[in-house]
Formats: sequence, structure tokens, C-alpha cells
Amino acid sequence: MTTAYFAGGCFWCIAPVMKIRPGVTAVVSGYSGGDEEDPSYEDVKAQKTGHRETIRVDFDECLTSFSELVDVYIAGVDPFDGGGQFIDRGRSYTLAVYYVSEEQKRIAEEKIRDLKKESGKDVFISLEPFKSFWPAEERHQDFYLKNPGEYERELEESGRKERFSGAKK
Repeated sequence: MTTAYFAGGCFWCIAPVMKIRPGVTAVVSGYSGGDEEDPSYEDVKAQKTGHRETIRVDFDECLTSFSELVDVYIAGVDPFDGGGQFIDRGRSYTLAVYYVSEEQKRIAEEKIRDLKKESGKDVFISLEPFKSFWPAEERHQDFYLKNPGEYERELEESGRKERFSGAKK
């Protein structure tokens, strides 16, 4: 098993698209990138911690690769927005890949470089070494299953729905 960490704006929105990938055994919503221990959702959302909403993806490399997960991640976010994602604004909703190995770093760097070259635009995906991950409160885990109506409204109102259709391909 291997682990990957992706900050993609609202963790409610990016968790489901990763969970359906072959070989993905778990997706946990949480916080990463800051120094505060055991942050709360309210403090992260209020930009008080330096953390970003992040998902931890546990996966079997025999069934899916980190490279494939980065492709799914990029398809589900707006990599050209440096101020947050869709209706969610501020550092806690900015993009980052937290790499756990030099191989993950190399793959993510290559994907970001290729996207910048293909688009001709600046890409706002921070690439940072993993330092810690704090699971979010239980109410945020599998939010799309627990609150399908609210989840659908979030996708619609935020403009993410179109991104998800591309990410599922």
C-alpha cells in the first residue's frame, strides 16, 4: 500500500472522485501543510492554522499509479486559480500535492510542468514535502454519502460538477 496527499480545495468535493478509482482502499479527509497540531475544521476554514483541506489516499500501486491519481486530481480542480477553489477562497482551499517520496515529487513536477506548457498559463499547485496529516472530524468523512443533497448542492453551486465529469473519465 502507498499513500498520497492532495489539497484540492473543499475535501468534501475531491474525496469521492478518488474513492472510485481501482485500487484505492481509503480516502480520509483532513488537514495538512500547517504547523498547528490537531486543528479544527472551523480554524482551518477561518485561515487560522496554515493548513489546507487535504485528502489522504491509500492505494495499491499494482492497481493504480500515483501518476494516474495526479491526473484525476488535476481533472477535478482548477489548477489556474491561485486564490482557492471555486467558491472556497483562502489558503486553506489552495492546491497542493504533499509528496512522500522523491518519485512522487518527480511525477508531480512533471505533470505540473506539462500542464503549464500545454495551457500556456501559470499553474497554482504547490508541491511540498509531506510533514503531517490530521484527520478531519467524523462529520466530514464520506460527506457525500452522509449528506447527498448538500453534497450535490455544493457541486452545483461551486461549479465543480463540470470538473467531476472530466475527472471520472
